[in-house]
Amino acid sequence: MKEVVTLFKEQFKNMGIIFRISRYEDMANYQSHYLGLVWEYLYPLIQIGIYWIVFGVGLKHGQSNGVDYLPWMVIGITPWFYMNRATLDASKSIYQRVGMVSKMKFPVSALPSIKLVSNLSSFWTMMVFSIIVGLLYGVRPNIHWFEWLYYFFAMLMLLLALGIFNSAVSVLIRDFHMLLQSAMRMLFYISGVLFNFETSSFPPLFARILQLNPFFYVVSGFREALFGTGWFWQRPTLTIEFWLIVLFFLLVGSHLHYKFRARFVDLI
Repeated sequence: MKEVVTLFKEQFKNMGIIFRISRYEDMANYQSHYLGLVWEYLYPLIQIGIYWIVFGVGLKHGQSNGVDYLPWMVIGITPWFYMNRATLDASKSIYQRVGMVSKMKFPVSALPSIKLVSNLSSFWTMMVFSIIVGLLYGVRPNIHWFEWLYYFFAMLMLLLALGIFNSAVSVLIRDFHMLLQSAMRMLFYISGVLFNFETSSFPPLFARILQLNPFFYVVSGFREALFGTGWFWQRPTLTIEFWLIVLFFLLVGSHLHYKFRARFVDLI
């Protein structure tokens, strides 16, 4: 637990550096493109359109739990796109920045956090788009929208825990990032992003196993907040399971990070 406390202290201490570098990376990634940073916002919107055409129109998913499929899908895919990109980017954040780590005194634990911040711009764009789509389909503001603050915090804590863990393991085992990419592709289909497996058509045991996925907790939570279907404390078992998973990755990831941090450059 001492290592987890140290980790959070380093994040808060270097918050300014994290935001400055994340802004620089956003500009550097798109400086050679004609549309520049517009792609940061345009790409996820194109993906939403593709999934809606395929699953909402082509496969005739008209509604899900009485909610039109488009707003249901959009609000679920919004946190997923962010979590997917942030997880994969954070996992390779240390070995991609080996030059920075070796040439200057830099808080290595801040590298995954930089990836979390740099991907937030597209997330906010998609959130605004999700709300607009919801309003067009008859969803009205309600008190449950404040629940987004909790799920946004929960999402960041999950991504920080996974970022610290994955970035350390990716240095120790270089094949790990490739395995993680495959795992995230599979998780896309079993995290409730496109299909609602909490319906009666799914076997209860199968649905219960899928609910253990922490990504599902965040995705379903964002939907719960938009449509005003409940509060997070009304499903205490899932909430406890989610935070236990986050704590597990924080403890193990922090331990690996501080145990091998002095050897990262040599291992890379």
